[in-house]
Amino acid sequence: MENRIELNTFFEAYPTFKNQEFHGRYLPFNQLKPELEKLRDKFEINEIGKSHLNIPIYSVKLGKGLIKILAWSQMHGNESTTTKAVMDLLNLFRLQENEEQVNSILSNCTLLLIPMLNPDGANRYTRENVNKVDLNRDAHEQQEVESRVLRECYEGFQPDYCFNLHDQRTIFGAGKQDKPATLSFLAPSQDEERKISRNRKRAMQVIAAMNEDLQKVIPGQVGRFDDAFNINCSGDTFQSLEVPTILFEAGHYPGDYLREKTREFVAFSMFSALQAISTSKFEDFKVENYQAIPENQKNFLDVILRNAMVEGQKLDIGIQFSEKMKSGNIIFEPVVKKLAPLLPLFGHREIDCESQEVQLVSGEAPGENDIVSIILLNNEKLSIKTSHIS
Repeated sequence: MENRIELNTFFEAYPTFKNQEFHGRYLPFNQLKPELEKLRDKFEINEIGKSHLNIPIYSVKLGKGLIKILAWSQMHGNESTTTKAVMDLLNLFRLQENEEQVNSILSNCTLLLIPMLNPDGANRYTRENVNKVDLNRDAHEQQEVESRVLRECYEGFQPDYCFNLHDQRTIFGAGKQDKPATLSFLAPSQDEERKISRNRKRAMQVIAAMNEDLQKVIPGQVGRFDDAFNINCSGDTFQSLEVPTILFEAGHYPGDYLREKTREFVAFSMFSALQAISTSKFEDFKVENYQAIPENQKNFLDVILRNAMVEGQKLDIGIQFSEKMKSGNIIFEPVVKKLAPLLPLFGHREIDCESQEVQLVSGEAPGENDIVSIILLNNEKLSIKTSHIS
């Protein structure tokens, strides 16, 4: 392959710019900082504020174009997939700045990226900041210092587009079919009426452009988030300020609980969006293209034991993994969430128990909220964890 990074060669080239220092779900500040330092020779790295615990919050600025794009990641500390993807993309821009597609983006756009808005939460692997506040519900009040850092950055930069980067849970499917929502997007509402203003339409068109590209690599696995208005959410707030704003949600890819494959698709989708914006390609798409993306459904569990006999009754047992941090590692703890005949949900892993008796290791019948790393299936041990989960 020649030295070209285009959408049709992106995944072939991906290993050449993937940041090899990041792996897995836990990404604390002390792992991010040295990788940011490596970018100083090419990009403008600035400390734009500090967290409640006085940890620096950095931005990365690159490009020289008139179109200004602001993106922020890990405002929820336990959502690291998009941060990894941002750092991969920065590696691409650093290593391939003279490549045609990269050069076009950097010539037409100026990017301001905040890789980790909530370093306190990232260190603790919590959704909230250290004050137990969800920063994505603090955009209007701005009670937390991290929320004020983002708003000051927004006001100083005056972006033409905003990318709000997140992870979503494994419970989401793309529509009503047996397809996980590996990526989901939203052009947030800017008012209670959910009207489609000029700026919201532009966000919808960019999403439609990304979806066209993504369908070639993850067909049927792109979802659309509910657009109920909440002025406390950062996306809704910035949309209400008449700046096209796009919510990115990194979700589940089959077998990929560490979100390493999803990470590639996030980087790809951001590259696709930047191309669509820098070339005005998004204008070729209609609102209807966006609206045709299936809405996210809460229709998945991590594991479903089908046709299990529990105390003489045939039931399906639905299990969801709870993420816990232990000794600096993220573990996935299987917890029983639902027991019912014929659960109307999909499992990322499904096991047909063939009407055999299911018990806990203690010999008791399983019940809701039980932790079930190992179960007894006709007195034989069965591990609920998969080889993809460490």
